[in-house]
Amino acid sequence: MKKNTNLRCVAAQTIEKVVEQGQSLSNVLPAAQKSVGEKDAALLQELCYGVLRTLPQLEWIVSKLMSRPMTGKQRAVHFLIMVGLYQLMFTRIPAHAALAETVDGAIALKRPQLKGLINGVLRTFQRQQEELMQQMNQGDQQYLHPKWLLTRLKQAWPTQWQQIVDANNQRPPMWLRVNRQHHSRDAWLDLLAESGKTAFPHPQHSDALRLETPCAVGQLPGFEQGWVTVQDASAQGCVALLDPQNGEKILDLCAAPGGKTTHILEAAPQAEVMAVDVDAQRLARISENLQRLEMKADVKLGDGRTPAEWCGRMQFDRILLDAPCSATGVIRRHPDIKWLRRDRDIAELAALQQQILEAIWPHLKSGGTLLYATCSVLPEENHLQISQFLKSHADARLVDTGDLAQPGIQVFPEVDGGDGFYYAKLIKA
Repeated sequence: MKKNTNLRCVAAQTIEKVVEQGQSLSNVLPAAQKSVGEKDAALLQELCYGVLRTLPQLEWIVSKLMSRPMTGKQRAVHFLIMVGLYQLMFTRIPAHAALAETVDGAIALKRPQLKGLINGVLRTFQRQQEELMQQMNQGDQQYLHPKWLLTRLKQAWPTQWQQIVDANNQRPPMWLRVNRQHHSRDAWLDLLAESGKTAFPHPQHSDALRLETPCAVGQLPGFEQGWVTVQDASAQGCVALLDPQNGEKILDLCAAPGGKTTHILEAAPQAEVMAVDVDAQRLARISENLQRLEMKADVKLGDGRTPAEWCGRMQFDRILLDAPCSATGVIRRHPDIKWLRRDRDIAELAALQQQILEAIWPHLKSGGTLLYATCSVLPEENHLQISQFLKSHADARLVDTGDLAQPGIQVFPEVDGGDGFYYAKLIKA
């Protein structure tokens, strides 16, 4: 695509790739941003994330304003209308500019004959907005989650599901991890204050700070020198529980993009760390993060189900298994998760987690620690998974994280807190 092409058209095409083709927004957005140029990249991101966050409401409104859905080659126009609605409902873009640019998007989509239809739908919405918004907030669409996920959350967490959903629908806070090898958290906070910014320390995680207002990493004191890393507070909780020590052999399994690998090395710089992931593209991110922080680890491409292929008979003092999961605890950071996941995925993911757990357990030394973690809030991937593992492994003992009735610690996403996360700490007899 040429630069400065119609931004609303690019947004509609990007959203279509996610919703219709099942592609991840984090995979398709960077190329889309390059096509519109640096000046418009932030607005494109806002429109794509915003539409995906509020998709059920926008779908509901479109269904009320149009007699039949747009299908086939005209499907991109359906998403273009959504982009227009999102601007009118949730942004400060002047209505006349939102309307004009969205209608012109039909030309960029090579559907100029549909300009009148798009204009008509958006203007009808403006006239009926108050009434439509009132009706919209009465059904399940107000929760902005697919029905299968709402059902699972209500069943699993009858008293907390609404808190989870509300947090999922917010813009995520920006959490930082201060590199204790360079500064104490308080010392770096002082440097941040000198730059005119404010942050709040996490009450439990000793390296974690939440920025009052998110900013570009280039504005953070010492970011390029490795003084600070962007990492959610809940993800930082893994290393406190793992408790890595200098001189130990430590495995970070399913390690990409490397936030926990580098945190392990900040806590235990003389540890011998192996970082393994099955995704070659994401594996490169581990190396990039290690390079910025001037750290060394043995980075390997490998499948957690077949550890002998990448570590032979090696055994480790500690293993951090950040298992592949539904990512239902990080929806606020990745709203496309709601539309990429399917109900049937949960059983498949739970089976994969079990296979990795079974395969890696023999590689933990006697007396060693395995920390099982996910960024999920679903019991099948979390306490039910660990409960089953404990029943079938007499040499596994749960410590510091819950009890046998409900093993592990389940953290829910909080508006000003960390993401949804689960931890279970096991010691091998």
